[in-house]
Parts: sequence; C-alpha cells; structure tokens
Amino acid sequence: MKLNNAVLRIARPTDHLSEIAEMYCKGLGFEKLASFENHQGFDGVMLGHRQHAYHLEFTHHRGVMVGRAPTQDNLLVFYLPEIERWREMCLQMIGSGFLRVESYNPYWDFNGQTFEDLDGYRVVLQAGDWKI
Repeated sequence: MKLNNAVLRIARPTDHLSEIAEMYCKGLGFEKLASFENHQGFDGVMLGHRQHAYHLEFTHHRGVMVGRAPTQDNLLVFYLPEIERWREMCLQMIGSGFLRVESYNPYWDFNGQTFEDLDGYRVVLQAGDWKI
C-alpha cells in the first residue's frame, strides 16, 4: 500500500510559539491553517499553504522548556527553480528574523542558503529543481 493521498505534517516543539509562527509565515509566505490552545496542556499552530499536501505544526507544552535544536543538521529544504524568486525568498527570510548561517553540511552552500530560526532549527532554500 502506498501513501499516494497522504498529507505530511512535520511537528516540533518550541519555547517561542507566537514568534516562530510569525517568522515562518513572513519568511516562507505560509498562512495559519489552524491553531489550538490548552489542549491537554498544549498550545499549537499549523502553518502552510492550503493547496499543498504538507504543513508544519509548532507546539508548546505549558510549563515545559524544550530548548534549542539538538544539532545544526535539522533541516527543512525547499527547492526553488526560479533564480529570481529564490533571491527574493532569501531576502524575505532575513527580513522575517531568520539568521543566515553557514550550513553544517557544506553541500547545501553550493546552490543554496541556510537560515536558522529562534530555536536553532534550520531552513535551506535551494536554487534549482529537485532531481533524483
């Protein structure tokens, strides 16, 4: 059986729920798809694009500190085939509060730029098509 019609949700905790949501909305042009408050002690927000079969969920467990990303190699990678759009998105990421950083894995620096959020998690914008 295949996952042909599945929707992918990537979920992770944060100590900065509202700030992280704002960064990802401004930086990647995401919109808030849903949110919840105090669901068994958890608050959360789902971000993404309604027409895509993926979204991000950020959660905060009240009274619990999760800290920063465990490594510098925790990545979300987006491939942008149009070079001018890629340049615009890189500037947009910086304008939204992401820090441009050198990639832990130098592969991502050849055709891309890496950005770090408040929690130390990273987003790579690759200039080009994804190819197998």
